[in-house]
Amino acid sequence: MKASRFFISTLKEAPADAEVASHRLMMRAGFIKRLGAGIYNYMPMGLRVIRKVEAIIREEMDRAGGVELLMPVVQPAELWQESGRFQKYGAELLRLKDRHDRDFVIQPTSEEVITDIARQELRSYRALPKNFYHIQTKFRDERRPRFGVMRGREFTMKDAYSFDRDVESASRSYDQMFAAYTRIFERMGLTFRAVAADNGSIGGVRSHEFQVIAETGEDAIIYCPTSDYAANIELAEAVAPAAPRGAASAPLTKTPTPGKATCEDVAELLGVALQSTVKSLVLATDKTSDAGDVLETTVWLLLVRGDHALNEIKASKVPGLDKGFRFATAAEIDAHFGCKPGYLGPIGMAQPVRIVADRTVAQMSDFICGANLADFHYTGVNWGRDLPEPDLVADIRNVVVGDPSPDGRGVLAIQRGIEVGHVFLLGSFYSEKMNATYLDEAGKPQLMQMGCYGIGVTRILGAAIEQNHDERGIVWPAAIAPFTVVVCPIGYDRSAEVKAAADRLHDELEAAGIDVMLDDRGERPGAMFADWELIGVPHRVVLSDRGLKDGKAEYQGRRDAQATAIAIADLLPSLKAKLTA
Repeated sequence: MKASRFFISTLKEAPADAEVASHRLMMRAGFIKRLGAGIYNYMPMGLRVIRKVEAIIREEMDRAGGVELLMPVVQPAELWQESGRFQKYGAELLRLKDRHDRDFVIQPTSEEVITDIARQELRSYRALPKNFYHIQTKFRDERRPRFGVMRGREFTMKDAYSFDRDVESASRSYDQMFAAYTRIFERMGLTFRAVAADNGSIGGVRSHEFQVIAETGEDAIIYCPTSDYAANIELAEAVAPAAPRGAASAPLTKTPTPGKATCEDVAELLGVALQSTVKSLVLATDKTSDAGDVLETTVWLLLVRGDHALNEIKASKVPGLDKGFRFATAAEIDAHFGCKPGYLGPIGMAQPVRIVADRTVAQMSDFICGANLADFHYTGVNWGRDLPEPDLVADIRNVVVGDPSPDGRGVLAIQRGIEVGHVFLLGSFYSEKMNATYLDEAGKPQLMQMGCYGIGVTRILGAAIEQNHDERGIVWPAAIAPFTVVVCPIGYDRSAEVKAAADRLHDELEAAGIDVMLDDRGERPGAMFADWELIGVPHRVVLSDRGLKDGKAEYQGRRDAQATAIAIADLLPSLKAKLTA
C-alpha cells in the first residue's frame, strides 16, 4: 500500500473530551471520528486493525468448531419478552416501534434470537453439539458514554452460542471456548488474565472474564501472586477471619460524636483504628401483587467494617435479597431507626429490621457503631451481650489487598484490567424460558444446555492501546497493527534513486506477504516519522540518498530507542527474521 492511495489524517492535539490515552491517540492518529455521543466512524486506519482482530477471532473460532452465521441488529421484542429480558435489561436496551406499532429492540446481544434458531433447527440429539457465532454491530444505550471505544454505545462484538445435550458436554464446550479465547488474546500479543466472574444479566452458572491488564482499566482484578486464583471484584470471596471472636473487654457506652457522621471521622475523633468501626447500610425489599402494588416492605440493615465497602452483587445473593432490593427511602429509615443516616446502628431501633452482618463484622468485639441518635455512637459493642446475634452472616464486602486467598495459598493482590472477553456457561437459563428442547435417544424432549461467549472487537483496540503506548503514540502488537512495516523514504519526490529503492523494497515486501506501507507523500522526515510513531506501526525502514550511497538503510522497531543500520542486501531477510521472531 502507498500512502498517496490511502487515507492518513493525523492531528497534533486530541479533542478536549478525550479522557484516556486510547481515546486521545485513536482520535489523533485518525483511527476514529466522533459522529455522536458514544458513536464513531471507523476510519480506514482503524478499520484495518478491526479486520485483523476479526481475522484472528474467526480463525480460532473455526478451529474450535464454531460455525459462523449472521443475526440481525434489529430484533422483535416478542423474543425478549419471552425470555423476560425486555423489561429486566433496563434502560441500556434501546427499544423502538415500527410503523405498525410493533415493538423491536436494537440488540446488545443475541441470546434470544439464537435460542429461537436452535429450537427450530436443532430438533434431535444427533444435531448436537453445535456452536454458532457471528461478528455484528451491537448497541447499548449507555447513560454516560465515555473513553472512546472503551465505553461507546455502538460497537462490534463477536458473540458465540453453544448448544449441548447435557451439563457435562456443555462444560466441555465451555472449556473449548475458554481455550480458544486464550489463544485469541495470546495471538493478539496482549497481556491478559482470565478471572472468575459473576454472570450478571446474562444469567447462567459459570463464567470467566478475559481482562487486558492496564493501569487505566475500570475493573479491579483480584488475584493471588502465589497461586492460580483470580476473580473480578464482584465475585472474589472475602474469607471469614480465622481467629475466633474476641471476648468483650469494654463497657457499652453511648459516646458523643458531634457532627461526625462517617466511620473515618468517628475513628479520628476517638483516636481509634478505622477497623474498629462498623458502618450501617439500609436496604428494602418489596413484596408486590400481580398488578405491581406494594403489599409488604421489609427493611434490612447490612453491617460492614468501617474500612470495607459493600459489594452489591454479593448482597444480591443473600437469601431474602436475591429477588431484588433497593436502598431504603429517608422516610423508611426514619420510621425504623428514628434517626438520619450517619448515626444508624443495630441497637435500639424503633422498628424491627433484618440484620445481615458481613463475615468480618460477625467476628468483631468491642466495636463502634451508630447509636440511632444524632451526634452519638456506641463504643464497646459486643454480639450476644449488647445485641442479638445477626439474622444472617454472609460475605457482602469487597476484598482488599492482603486478604487471605480463598484457595488458602497466599494473600490477595489487586490490579486494574479492561474486560475484552467473557464466557458464560448458561445451562438451561434460556432454553427453559424459551422451550428450546431436542429429542433424546428415547424420543423424549430434553432442554438444551447452552453457553455464550463474547469478545468486544472494537473495545480490543482501546484496550491494546491502553496497554501499549508511550509519549510518542501507539505501540501496536504486530499481529493487529494497521501495517506491519512502514517504508519512509527521505526525498521520495526529489531523488530518483530513493524512489526506485523505496518502490523496489515495497514491492518485495508485498510479494513476501508482508503488510507494508510506503509513505510516498514527500513529507519532511520529522513530520513523517512523527505520524508513523503516533500511528504505531511496529517496524520502520528509512531510505535516504546518503544511506543508499553507503549501501545501507536504517531500521527502527517502534519500541527501540535508536535506529540501526542494515545493509540493503540484508534488509529483506533481516525484516523477515524480525517478523517471525
